[in-house]
Amino acid sequence: MSRFVPKNPDFRKVATDTFERQPAMRTLGISLARLEPGEVDLSMAYSADFTQQNGFVHAGVITAGLDNACGIAAFTLMPAGSDILTVEFKTNLLAPAKGERFAFRAYVVKPGRTLTVCEGRAYAEHDGAETLIATMTGTLMALPRREPAKQHDNPHARA
Repeated sequence: MSRFVPKNPDFRKVATDTFERQPAMRTLGISLARLEPGEVDLSMAYSADFTQQNGFVHAGVITAGLDNACGIAAFTLMPAGSDILTVEFKTNLLAPAKGERFAFRAYVVKPGRTLTVCEGRAYAEHDGAETLIATMTGTLMALPRREPAKQHDNPHARA
């Protein structure tokens, strides 16, 4: 059971909708596995498309998963009408990212009215065992909800 009470009783739907509106997460194949007030687990299957020169999943992909996990964890505690934006994070890469699946788990350390501090852990899963491969401490900011940008609003977006 979570140690936090969400400010928005509809937090599950709002957080899930926010996650699903992110094309970057779809592109990386990252999905929402668990969602509780102040906590989230994301999951990603291994893909050779996201590896670096040695065959390990690129640190940028691992960092993106952790950043998103921290963001969604923080977002579950935001009031209705809020949006979330990362303002700072620190990542420690602890082991090569090799495995069949990857888990990104984050939880809120200290919620705030404007800034929320989260911690995240990334695990590589191989033969049923998990290896801790990275950690993140992030600070996220609540801001008033904005309408999502349309693809044609971005001159760099592909059709």
